[in-house]
Amino acid sequence: MKEETFEKLMERLEKIVIALESGKLSLEESIAIFEEGTKLIQECSKKLDSAEKKISLLIKKENNTHMEVPFNQSEFTPTND
Repeated sequence: MKEETFEKLMERLEKIVIALESGKLSLEESIAIFEEGTKLIQECSKKLDSAEKKISLLIKKENNTHMEVPFNQSEFTPTND
């Protein structure tokens, strides 16, 4: 089974949210799609954790030795100024 990209997982998750918000699904369909959504969220979280670790390992000190620096998402989150 081919591993999906983060972007593809997010696209599917967005479709699930739209379907759930539409109110057109039966209870059984809603539960099944909600379950799929929770699995997608877990996969996305794992991919983000992995990317965060890679980023922190790529940051270097001045003397060119590798240093792990905690990733601070708030520093990279765009603001609406």
